[in-house]
Amino acid sequence: MEQKKRKTKVLRPTFETDLDIIELSKENIEDESEFSFGTVSDCFLENHKADRVAFKQVIFKKVTFNKITFRRVEMVDVRFENCDLSNVDFNEASLHKVEFVNCKIIGINLNEATLRDVIFENCNGQFAFFSYSNSKQVAFLQCLLRSSDFQNSKFLKVEFQESDLTQSQMNFTSLKGIDFTSCDIDGLGVNIADVKGAKVTTIQAISLSAILGLIII
Repeated sequence: MEQKKRKTKVLRPTFETDLDIIELSKENIEDESEFSFGTVSDCFLENHKADRVAFKQVIFKKVTFNKITFRRVEMVDVRFENCDLSNVDFNEASLHKVEFVNCKIIGINLNEATLRDVIFENCNGQFAFFSYSNSKQVAFLQCLLRSSDFQNSKFLKVEFQESDLTQSQMNFTSLKGIDFTSCDIDGLGVNIADVKGAKVTTIQAISLSAILGLIII
């Protein structure tokens, strides 16, 4: 998707011209370890657990993450391309200028995360967890987000474009100014106060009224 089509201005990550190859292993992944200016590609990472790991100017390509727990991970200028991050635990993560492109993020745990200038593009994020997260300048572009959880989150300049939010939960999250008109929001879990100021189509409004127990005469 071309950047000009985004309605929200989100900064993409920037990288040095020459990036080294980074080898990740149990020997070098430990609490507060830092990896920078490199690429990680075509590999399988399994059973790694560490707290406050940092990645800066790192590109992940075709990497499969299995049973990975990087709580309070910090990422600055990071790109994930064609990666599988299903069920990865990034609880309380701090993401700045990070993009996920063509990735599987099914069941990813980004609860209580801080997201600044983050793009999710063409990602499968069914059952993803974003509850209690704080997002500013974040774009979800052509993503599958069925049954995802955004409850009790804070949104500022957040965009959902051509995404499937069927059965997603957004209770106690202000959706003021969020444009859902290009998305599927059937069964969206919200309270009446949450959807005040949200932009929806007529059909979506009727669907939401039924969910909220309203009777249209």
